[in-house]
Amino acid sequence: MSVRQLSAWGLDYVYAGVQQARSLTHRRSPECFADGDPALPAIVLLPGVYETWLFLEPVARRLNAGGFRVFTVPELSFNRMSIPRSAEIVASVLNRLHRNHGTTEFVLVAHSKGGLIGKHLMLDHSDEESQQFDIRGLVAIATPFSGSHYAQFLPSRTLRAFSPRDSIVRALLEQQQINERIVSIYGEFDPHIPGGSGLDGAHNIELPLSGHFRILQSDLLIETVEREVTAFAHR
Repeated sequence: MSVRQLSAWGLDYVYAGVQQARSLTHRRSPECFADGDPALPAIVLLPGVYETWLFLEPVARRLNAGGFRVFTVPELSFNRMSIPRSAEIVASVLNRLHRNHGTTEFVLVAHSKGGLIGKHLMLDHSDEESQQFDIRGLVAIATPFSGSHYAQFLPSRTLRAFSPRDSIVRALLEQQQINERIVSIYGEFDPHIPGGSGLDGAHNIELPLSGHFRILQSDLLIETVEREVTAFAHR
């Protein structure tokens, strides 16, 4: 590993530490994020493991400034639950948004584990005729769709769930019928996902960025997410 990559790794942890510290006192998203154009799909943020919506705040602010209503899922807390259980929780939130706001169309914007939760949710609801909401697409940032080889060596069960050998990770990877509705965005070097975040059948976008967490504040990444979300909104 080069000095540049080691530096990116260190800065990544510094950025993550700052956001996690903020999460201890700033758990709720601003109410103004729910204001926007009702003709556009609503945005639902799905953070990564041990993360809150604050990791995605730079993206959220840009999308909200562009007219999108942005919602979070506080029930995920620090996102330590299993992917299937997390997907169930997100589904209940989408149903609640439908009841309370009349919202029927959504675009999911996710980081890391959030992308796996989003894909699980989309698969669960892809064939349900009675569903009350429609997920236009998923914009996933630095998501380990193929798992991470590092995960199998970690002491935490929560993190070992991202091993390429994990049954849920493997099942999600094998099911490709909705991949065309997924945009996977990632940097050229991700210290946490050595195999990359490319996903067969998805729209894969590699950016000249390094890191797993710190890229979330990059103007280039934010602009790319906004472009892809807007494309889903106008399909």
